[in-house]
Amino acid sequence: MNVSANASYQRAEEDLRLLTGICVSRSTLQRLTQRREWPEPELLEPIEELSLDGGMVRLRTPQGQACEWREYKALAVHEQMNIAFYKENEKLVNWVNDQPLSNPFVCLGDGHDGVWNLADRMGEAAHRIEILDWYHLMENASKVQAPADVLAAAREMLWNGETRDAIRYLRGHRCPGATGFINYLHRHFTRIINYKAWQEEGRSIGSGQVESLVKQIASRLKLNGAQWSAKSVPKILKHRCAYLNGKLAA
Repeated sequence: MNVSANASYQRAEEDLRLLTGICVSRSTLQRLTQRREWPEPELLEPIEELSLDGGMVRLRTPQGQACEWREYKALAVHEQMNIAFYKENEKLVNWVNDQPLSNPFVCLGDGHDGVWNLADRMGEAAHRIEILDWYHLMENASKVQAPADVLAAAREMLWNGETRDAIRYLRGHRCPGATGFINYLHRHFTRIINYKAWQEEGRSIGSGQVESLVKQIASRLKLNGAQWSAKSVPKILKHRCAYLNGKLAA
């Protein structure tokens, strides 16, 4: 199961023959993956920090029709577990809520509403700290067409969690793109923290772990020419995550 979790079924067939001398056809490897039951993992330690993101998978369509790309959701419980769900947002939320949660626990993500709509249903609001990924915040700041010194001053304010000051400062300079960025700051106002102090405490200021997870899943899902039937996607996601979590037998 390890070889087919990390490469195409055809390549896994070739690797098995080379490594063991045993021939297991690619169609058999695919059937084994789809037939296996993949129970949801359970955590023993409370979740202290998680991050959410979306990834894309290419679906097989009837011959003659263009392929379709659909989104799945990936969740990284930092230092503990990786998990992904396709068209099962309710199941994702329920999985988190079924695990032990620390008080407080942290949710990190980019600026997409789909991420925060899910995070909003995880645990109790009074126990949840939502943090906007610093690097996505800066990516949006770069859209403001302002002199370098103005952008540097605004970034410094945001780095220290001084969001109101940054908004007033940018309004005063009337730079192209500032209005859109100010609206973005208002939308995520409660998620913009004192990043400097947070990082100095050894805490995460970005959702890099889940972004890395999406890339690692994509290295299996997005092999050249790979297309998947919609019903097979949940199993291949579970298979890949089990591999990444080190939960597969040889």
